[in-house]
Amino acid sequence: MPASAADRLPFSRPEYDRRLSLTRAAMARAGLDALFVEDPSNMAWLTGYDGWSFYVHQGVVVTADGADPVWWGRRMDANGARRTVWMEEADIRSYSDDYVQSTLRHPMQTLAALLREKGLARARIGVEMENYYFSAKAYTTLLAELPEAEIVDATALVNWQRTVKSAEELTFMRRAAAISERLVDLVAARTEPGLKKSDLVAEIQAEAMRGAGGHWGDYPAIVPMLPSGADAAAPHLTWDDKPFRAGEATFFELSGCYRRYHAPFCRTVFLGKPPQALRDAAAAVSDGIAAGLDVARPGATAGDIARALHGALARAGISRTGRCGYAIGLSYPPDWGERTVSLREEDETVLAPGMTFHFMPGLWMDDWGFETTETILIRETGPAETLCNRPRDLIVKA
Repeated sequence: MPASAADRLPFSRPEYDRRLSLTRAAMARAGLDALFVEDPSNMAWLTGYDGWSFYVHQGVVVTADGADPVWWGRRMDANGARRTVWMEEADIRSYSDDYVQSTLRHPMQTLAALLREKGLARARIGVEMENYYFSAKAYTTLLAELPEAEIVDATALVNWQRTVKSAEELTFMRRAAAISERLVDLVAARTEPGLKKSDLVAEIQAEAMRGAGGHWGDYPAIVPMLPSGADAAAPHLTWDDKPFRAGEATFFELSGCYRRYHAPFCRTVFLGKPPQALRDAAAAVSDGIAAGLDVARPGATAGDIARALHGALARAGISRTGRCGYAIGLSYPPDWGERTVSLREEDETVLAPGMTFHFMPGLWMDDWGFETTETILIRETGPAETLCNRPRDLIVKA
């Protein structure tokens, strides 16, 4: 590997070999000669690459012949690859800056040239078609440049290999969870009438970067969400400079992040005396989480968790449908989910030890919202473990 990357790699070389073996086995099942991944999470998982360069075309090429992967991207970002990937210099390939946001040429023309160089002009090549980072123009350019190749959809092929976390990955997620706990402790202590939301977010961001337990904080893939009152009926509002007000609930959807690994953790704060309906909803959600954790065991399914939650809510008179969680781990903006397993009734994915999820049974009603969530780990035996350890009660500040 490049000497400049030797002390920067977050994981051991055997860990990267494990990941590559899983990916190649999945490629063989799909009949692929090569795989091009443009999702930065998959790039990082396979090679260690870490940089804020995913706004331009970049990717990793994995071939079925056993050769090391090839990092491909913008020339100025190749220096970042040299400092973060485990492959050798020959496996770092780049295109010049005149391809960036050009109407005359497209970076995929240089990727096609690389694939032809590797004897893949007539190969069966997988690409991540349903992906934030792979554009329609990228696809049509590859089709035009490789007319004899078979370019097929390999969306989430790598993502699915990431669902069971290694011991090394779980160490990083536990470090992220420790940061998440500090963030929830901060909002519980600091939220009060009159405090501007923007000022509290500044404190949240600072605390997130300071980290916990001697481990620094990375930037999360999603910014803090903290809608209040009627705005909390919308789950994805961020912040402004308005002050918190007495008589309103605010949910805080937050995550610590360490080396790109996340542990989302949400709690709701009420300023003043909460209405009984909100207290009842909070108790029902807590019961639903407990029910879901109890069935979240190896051999059960993702749907079992959702059914347990919804059953507990229904007994309290609350109707909730849809997804109540998703697989998490290593991610880049704009999403900290892995885009594979969903905790919803129709998802019959079998749970296995090492899987990690954001279990998030949020309630978004017509004029109020409530969130209590947990990052959970499927253990070898017994119910799921929560990586954070804080009460699930509604946080009341009279």
